[in-house]
Amino acid sequence: MSRKVNIGMVQLAYTGSIESMMQKTLEKVREVADKGAQIICLQEMYRTDYFCDVEDYDNFPLAESIPGPSTELFSALAKEKKVVLILPLFEKRTHGLYHNSIAVIDADGSFMGTFRKMHIPDDPAFYEKFYFTPGDLGFKVFKTKYATIGTLICWDQWYPEAARITALMGAEIIFYPTAIGWATTELDMQVRQQQLEAWETIQRSHSVANGVFVCAVNRVGIEKESLEFWGNSFVYGPFGRLKGKCSNDKEETAVVECDLSEIDFYRTHWPFLRDRRIDAYKPITKRYID
Repeated sequence: MSRKVNIGMVQLAYTGSIESMMQKTLEKVREVADKGAQIICLQEMYRTDYFCDVEDYDNFPLAESIPGPSTELFSALAKEKKVVLILPLFEKRTHGLYHNSIAVIDADGSFMGTFRKMHIPDDPAFYEKFYFTPGDLGFKVFKTKYATIGTLICWDQWYPEAARITALMGAEIIFYPTAIGWATTELDMQVRQQQLEAWETIQRSHSVANGVFVCAVNRVGIEKESLEFWGNSFVYGPFGRLKGKCSNDKEETAVVECDLSEIDFYRTHWPFLRDRRIDAYKPITKRYID
């Protein structure tokens, strides 16, 4: 039997202020809900610019609590539109303790819980370790009205272990709110294409290896003249088939129909979970095997 759910993606460019981003995002969530979306994912840290390009103490006041202003606004909207929302936020947990997080809101407006980004990068123009404490809630799944979903964030998407554990916990769809792009100084189109293909391939492989749907929602546009976010938000099915995709340079919303019964079909015909050698995997807990 088919079991269909509509995923909504909201791919936006930064507008210049928290207030305008919140307003625009609310409008776009309404838009995609009116088009039939049931589970809607926003981009990483939806309401601010990507401030991690610099290490600056003045950026910490951009954070908010969870629950807080965003969850209050979007909980009301989720209840009104009967949609599940994946709401990525810069979380202030307490004085001096911050996370890159997701608040999950169910279709009745109830706050289901928080996921905190597990893998924190520290690279030129992505100085996230300055701001974010690594997640301490572990990997998470949420049994929403429409599906059991797993949540990971951006840099988490490069780690097969994160996707595997989330799938083993019962996730039918793994969502990756994302902020990834090219340095504007990188003009080599071949290098740009290689980076984009690597990003898409690693996440597509998660859908194949785990027999789950994978959705990544990225930012778009140039910020601070240094980063060009490459968009390309997408949904892949449980055997790596592309279900829907946004452009690389435009703000877009999209609704993608997913039949969750495909999970059972592909896991039965390609039984990777059955054939896992869990007795032999202890070395994966080591940093490196000398």
